[in-house]
Amino acid sequence: MNNAIHAPSWYAASQNLFLDFPALEGEQRADIGIIGGGFTGLNTAIELAERGFSVCLLEAHKIGWGASGRNGGQLIRGVGHNLDQFHKRLGEEGVKTLKTLGLQAVDIVSERIERFSIDCDLAWGYADLANTPRGFAELLHERDELEALGYRHPLHIVEAKDMAQVVDCNHYAGALIDAGSGHLHPLNLALGEAAAAASLGVRLHEQSPVEKIDYGNTLCVHTKTGQLRCTYLVLACNAYLGELEPQLAGKVLPAGSYVIATEPLNEELAKRLIPNNRALCDQRVALDYFRFSRDNRLLFGGACHYSGRDPKDIAAYMRPKMLKVFPELEAVNIDFAWGGMIGIGANRLPQIGKLRGQPNLWYAQAYAGHGLNATHLAARLLGEAISGQQSQGFDLFAQVPHMTFPGGRHLRSPLLALGMLWHQLKERWG
Repeated sequence: MNNAIHAPSWYAASQNLFLDFPALEGEQRADIGIIGGGFTGLNTAIELAERGFSVCLLEAHKIGWGASGRNGGQLIRGVGHNLDQFHKRLGEEGVKTLKTLGLQAVDIVSERIERFSIDCDLAWGYADLANTPRGFAELLHERDELEALGYRHPLHIVEAKDMAQVVDCNHYAGALIDAGSGHLHPLNLALGEAAAAASLGVRLHEQSPVEKIDYGNTLCVHTKTGQLRCTYLVLACNAYLGELEPQLAGKVLPAGSYVIATEPLNEELAKRLIPNNRALCDQRVALDYFRFSRDNRLLFGGACHYSGRDPKDIAAYMRPKMLKVFPELEAVNIDFAWGGMIGIGANRLPQIGKLRGQPNLWYAQAYAGHGLNATHLAARLLGEAISGQQSQGFDLFAQVPHMTFPGGRHLRSPLLALGMLWHQLKERWG
């Protein structure tokens, strides 16, 4: 792939802003340096610029080049998976706060879109799809818990016999419809947020991969053509961190996720396949997620590869998965196929904190598939903490330890692939 351009996605083909920021040249100074031009970096820049800091952001490729510009576009409530596992460390109130923050995260995205008038096809409506009766029982529990938390959006349980209200497929054991989640065009959101950051005085530099960081009271970030000296530095690289910071590299594992986009379907067919234009996602480990674009293309994604190797032909790999759900699309053309890396941690909780031994280096990563809203929440919490504002949310996330994946750089992915295979077999048998 040419790193100067975006992945060959429907998003890139339908982007509505064409921004071009120069590479870093010579020596620059800023209060805050940010490495990474995805949602985490862009929104941290906005948060800190609004608080009066001078901010300089470095992106190795193009703004939104990574997962922020390639993902499924599903804006779903919540952060992390199985937050109850953290009761012992955070207490009941701490876990409840994290769950509440996961609901507020969607509001942060919505408010940013509204404030900066970002055109990104935001549409409300989402449904979790139960693959099994046990999964349907879990959705009932999820609904009850959301209502107990005071979730302000309508929730509606759909039983198996009524699933035609949600999706034209008889594979599912039920659904939970959520009017407070939805979907959007992620690349156009990222580009709109980059324009917003620039309007606030943030200096953005593309084609500026970082080669090394010198630590100290003032940090110095080196690229091939320049240096950035800053008081604070935020690492917002997620799955594309590489080995830039060894303390963090082993705690986030890149996992491949893939999307195909069909040719535009006629409106009647689109409304029958997915009534009410909701985003949909099932419950499996190697999950399916799908929705329609504004021009009635079915965007169908999933797979979640942990092997470190992409399929040779993404369209051929994903098409059978789509046809299991929608066999009537057998004759439909696939116009776009692309993939990218999401960052996953061992406990599936976003990693937000300050680097051990480096009091002026901060980070956020490992969103485990909930990145669209969790990145915006992470940016809000980083903005609060770096500016010295009391941030209970930041403190809670920072308290949770994160395991380094075993096996070193070359064995992490194969080992996790074996672990995920075990979970998939357990899912099939259970």
